[in-house]
Amino acid sequence: MTAPRRLAVIGGGPAGLMAAEVLAAGGARVDLFDAMPSVGRKFLLAGKGGLNLTHGEPFEVFLTRYGARQTQLAPWLTDFDPAALRQWAGGLGIETFVGSSGRVFPVDLKAAPLLRAWLQRLRGAGVSFHQRHRWCGWTDDGALRFATPAGEHTVRPDAVLLALGGASWARLGSDGAWLPWLAARGVDVAPLQPSNCGFDVGRAGRAPGWSPHLRDRFAGAPVKPVALNVEISDGRRFHRQGEFVVTATGIEGSLVYAASALLRDEIAVHDEASLTLDLLPDRNPDWVAAEVARPRGPRSLSTHLKSRLGIDGVKAALLHELLDKEQLHDAARLAAALKTLPLRLVAARPVDEAISTAGGVRLEALDQRLMLKALPGVFCAGEMLDWEAPTGGYLLNACFATGRAAGQGLLAWLAVEER
Repeated sequence: MTAPRRLAVIGGGPAGLMAAEVLAAGGARVDLFDAMPSVGRKFLLAGKGGLNLTHGEPFEVFLTRYGARQTQLAPWLTDFDPAALRQWAGGLGIETFVGSSGRVFPVDLKAAPLLRAWLQRLRGAGVSFHQRHRWCGWTDDGALRFATPAGEHTVRPDAVLLALGGASWARLGSDGAWLPWLAARGVDVAPLQPSNCGFDVGRAGRAPGWSPHLRDRFAGAPVKPVALNVEISDGRRFHRQGEFVVTATGIEGSLVYAASALLRDEIAVHDEASLTLDLLPDRNPDWVAAEVARPRGPRSLSTHLKSRLGIDGVKAALLHELLDKEQLHDAARLAAALKTLPLRLVAARPVDEAISTAGGVRLEALDQRLMLKALPGVFCAGEMLDWEAPTGGYLLNACFATGRAAGQGLLAWLAVEER
């Protein structure tokens, strides 16, 4: 560039910060705007239980975690794959390790040291931060509008990169308010939906949710080990062993999140989704049937299940919740239920409770540089794009990768514009 161009990045999450880093390294004058008093708030929340940056599985497997969008995301993820992300973190003085599950974490498991080091480097590169600047769209003549504590403020950059997030955890800054503004300017967008979310349970003839007994005694209890099996009407299937958590109204947790896209889509079409739980995933059906059928003498069913099969606590409560008395006292049917306990889901939890969102700017609305076809000079990155992935580091890696790609795309566009 013959002279520094003034570029605006809106959104201070991983995608926006990565874009700002790329743009500053390219010689641009970068102003980063964020609605919150400080940047990276959702990033810090993600690291509360240990910052899961990415995943250490083979890259060809890693790509499949992005489902229907893996082909479109592949070039950006290839350019900034898990190895590159770990090397980048190392450049900030943050060493990482691969946990037993394959997930990649900083050695100290914390998000704050990485964010502090990153912000220091960005400020050193000349990035200017503008907190408490909530983007409100455009003026009639094309300037960016911001609501600030001092009143409305307008900015006219040479180009803008949007990294506004989805609509989950709105209190941390991403509320999805941008979607109708882009739609009004001809951008093709998909409605925002919950992803990596919990679900409400239901039984025919009953109000949604658990019985008061199960809710009051076991809400918050983990169910493990357990395998979850889903087969939806379009033929897609899911099977995985892990754990989930009983909530006041249904279920949530890592195992549920991994199947959430299938379950959400099935509910959208049929108003419900069915799954089965294998409460004894490490035991074969014949062994379970033999143990259930053993004479129990004067012992209660609960004592028998606990002593012979290790079924007690929340697992026993689920059996009593989901089976009637006839099923519970029929050895063959009870044994079958221990391996295939049916559960009916009737609603996804609200989008603001979800870990992430699906929907947003359709990838077809962007060119290969991640610039909006309907709005030349406006680029998009991160979770506001229409892709989704399970937890396990996949969300963050794609946010970093698309932020980097959009920043590179913006610089490439400027280079062409200046010829």
